[in-house]
Amino acid sequence: MTIIRSLIQDIRLRSHRVVQDGSMEVVADGMNQSCWANLPEELLREVLVRIEASESCWPSRKSVVACAGVCRSWREITEEIVKNPEVSSMITFPISVKQPGPRDHLLQCYIKRNRSTQTYHLFLNLGSALADDGKFLLAASKCRRATCTDYIISLDADDTSKRSNAYIGKLRSNFLGTKFAIYDRQPPHVAAKIAKSHSTRLVNLKQVSPRVPSGNHPVARISYELYVLGSRGPRRMNCVMDAIPASAIEPRGVAPTQTEFSISNTENFTSFPFFRSKSNHMENFLSGPLETQKDGVLVLRNKAPRWHAQLQCWCLNFHGRVTVASVKNFQLVASPENKPAGPEHEKVILQFGKVGKDLFTMDYRYPISAFQAFAICLSSFDTKIACE
Repeated sequence: MTIIRSLIQDIRLRSHRVVQDGSMEVVADGMNQSCWANLPEELLREVLVRIEASESCWPSRKSVVACAGVCRSWREITEEIVKNPEVSSMITFPISVKQPGPRDHLLQCYIKRNRSTQTYHLFLNLGSALADDGKFLLAASKCRRATCTDYIISLDADDTSKRSNAYIGKLRSNFLGTKFAIYDRQPPHVAAKIAKSHSTRLVNLKQVSPRVPSGNHPVARISYELYVLGSRGPRRMNCVMDAIPASAIEPRGVAPTQTEFSISNTENFTSFPFFRSKSNHMENFLSGPLETQKDGVLVLRNKAPRWHAQLQCWCLNFHGRVTVASVKNFQLVASPENKPAGPEHEKVILQFGKVGKDLFTMDYRYPISAFQAFAICLSSFDTKIACE
């Protein structure tokens, strides 16, 4: 353990030097001259396995991330040892927020809202109680437009611009705030196509293909029904997860899992009209009815609350994770399609609720990711003219 502590201290004292050359980034490994970079692979693997096994929670888990940043060989072995949230139930690397959550239980998170700046921060719970020292995961900023509202989602708490390398996706609403579309910066799987309006455009006398690694890939749609159970009754919502097959909720079902963030030169072209122009495909995806979605995709619906005669209110069992009554509170379960509902349709996949003036819990599980869950919860914050 003394050797391992010495290793961690040495790693944390060194940093990476990033050299920018136009649109290319060259990362110089800061440990190339260190004795740790030349460890035999068998010994290195044993060291990383012990570090991974000994640090099961944050903030000590920063050591695992530090090991992955030593050099390419360290990074490859660390990524092999550290499992995705589906298996480990832990969020370690940034890509973990784009990967499905654990199968056996809900991963507990919470959202802090800042009314003055119209920003929302998602944190991972580090303990059973809500605390200020949670692990930051994602940030979102609200941007009002003439006909819609956008929520820009970023990995950086201080930079929620679409021009930022930390931008990973967005949520867009219609004018009434009753329909939403979730867009991912990169495709959820290899065969996915980018939303586009024309086949090819010219930018700086160079052709830019719309089928680039990063862009706006529609992955889900959310719809709120109008005036359900009275003007101030619970909301009713449906989420069509176009990127996830309906079979994913079954015991051996599989959901698309991203393994790395794509890097594209299109990040340098975000200021050109080509990327600012509205796509007819995007608008149709947002405004079209949910029934037009292809068969076989996962559909989530809110779990119907029951009326409590003594309390004179609608109730849901959040198992202590929600303490304040609010029209925003909801639980989502899988909706059966043309077949009897099974036990997999009773499991709560996402629950969201209020615990303070600007504090909300967000718990999710397989097959959705933290990014998708966060985007769905952001739709609940938006003002709904016809649903309140």
